[in-house]
Amino acid sequence: MSSLQTLVDADALSRGVVMLLLLMSISSWVVILRKSWLLRRVLHDVPRSTAAFWQAPSRALALERLAGFDRDRSVRPLVEASVLAASGTLAGAGGREQQLTRQLRDALHAVLLRLQWGQVVLATVGSIAPFVGLLGTVWGIFHALTALGGVRTLTLDQVAGPVGEALVMTAAGLAVAIPAVLAYNVMGRLIGRIEADLEGFARDLRELFASGQVS
Repeated sequence: MSSLQTLVDADALSRGVVMLLLLMSISSWVVILRKSWLLRRVLHDVPRSTAAFWQAPSRALALERLAGFDRDRSVRPLVEASVLAASGTLAGAGGREQQLTRQLRDALHAVLLRLQWGQVVLATVGSIAPFVGLLGTVWGIFHALTALGGVRTLTLDQVAGPVGEALVMTAAGLAVAIPAVLAYNVMGRLIGRIEADLEGFARDLRELFASGQVS
C-alpha cells in the first residue's frame, strides 16, 4: 500500500498528526532559511560597520558611512541611540552616562529581539515534534490492532504491516525535530557571538560620548 493511499485511508486523528508535522516542518525550514540568510549578512556587516564608524571623523559622517555597510541595521541603531534626548523630559533626566546607558540598552535589546526572531519556533518544533510523531504511532498501532481484533488467525505479516506503517510516524517526528534542534543550537551560538560584539560596541559608545567632549 502506498503512503498516499495509507494517508487517504487514515482516520481524522492520523491525518491531523501528519498535517501538524508537515506544518511544523514547513515553518521550521522557513525560519532556518530566513535566519541563515540574515545571520550570514549580520556576521559579515557588524565588523565592517564598527570599523567604518571608528575610522570616521565624526558621528554624523559615521552614520553616512554606515548606510553602505550596515544592511540590516544592526549597528546604526546603537549609534543613533548615542544622541541624547532633549532635556525637559524623563528620557532626558539623570546624568549623561545614565541617559546613554538607558538609550543604548533599549537600542541593543531591539536589535537582539530582531535577531532572535524564530528561535521560539525552532525550540517548539524541536521539542514537541517527536511527541507528535509518537502520538501518531501509538494511535496507529492501537487502530491497527483493533482492526485485527476480529481475525481468528493472525500471521506476522498481518501485524507487521500496520505496525510498521504506524512506526513511520515516529520517524517523521524525528525528521522534523532534528533539523530544528540543530538549527536552534547553531543559530543560538551565532546570535550570542553577534550579541557580544554589539554589547562591546555599545559599551565603547557610552564611554566615548559620556564625557560630552565628542559630538
